[in-house]
Amino acid sequence: MLAAIVWDVDGTLAETERDGHRVAFNLAFEAFGLPWCWDERRYGALLRAAGGRERLLHDLATRADAPASAAERRSLAAALHARKNTIYAAKLRSEGIALRGGVAHLIDEARERGLRQAIATTTSRTNLDALLRLHYGPTWQRLFDAVVCGEDVQRKKPDPEAHRQCLRLLSLEVTPSRAVAIEDSPIGAAAAHAAGMPVVLARSHYFADANGEHAVASGPGLDTRRGWVPPPGASGRDGPVTLDDIEAWRESAFPNAP
Repeated sequence: MLAAIVWDVDGTLAETERDGHRVAFNLAFEAFGLPWCWDERRYGALLRAAGGRERLLHDLATRADAPASAAERRSLAAALHARKNTIYAAKLRSEGIALRGGVAHLIDEARERGLRQAIATTTSRTNLDALLRLHYGPTWQRLFDAVVCGEDVQRKKPDPEAHRQCLRLLSLEVTPSRAVAIEDSPIGAAAAHAAGMPVVLARSHYFADANGEHAVASGPGLDTRRGWVPPPGASGRDGPVTLDDIEAWRESAFPNAP
């Protein structure tokens, strides 16, 4: 039986990469007087690196007008990342970013059924707090039995460290095959799969063409039961993806799991 849902954040809970982080990075460049701008195509390519600071370092290594030494680039990346996080939080407070369709419904359904829920993300705890405080208030952490953020691990996705740490925090009773990870990207799917977890891939804006590798099911979002591979049971009926759909996909991949 399904025992837990483990959520990714950026791109999964909300389209924060498209509507929040990229915009905030560009405003941070402007604040530092840097003539740099990440358009959607460039930012999409940088998402192959998990973590905002890691994306900055990858980008800086390719720029002729970036600091020459690795130490200077690390210092600049840290300063830019801190400013970007401040801008991102302020943007959420002033403008907001909606949760993706179907997300709130599934969180509520899992809570009503008594399933454990957790977060395994490469984003910072500050960024996570800014997003969930907006939608669930200052006590949002009560919704989750475990929260693992980028600063809690040494190795970010696609390494499975964050998911494995979540499983340990959830309890010994929640084995990998009984906890479904919900991700939006191939990097996240690979991380959860490496931890032994079935993955439901709700593709986001930047990963709309992801092929569903490592996922027990992949589709356009949790707001619709159409377009998923494999289709959920009673596939002619539309509406948001339900826990019954999640359990059926999990069971198809782990038919002998307890």
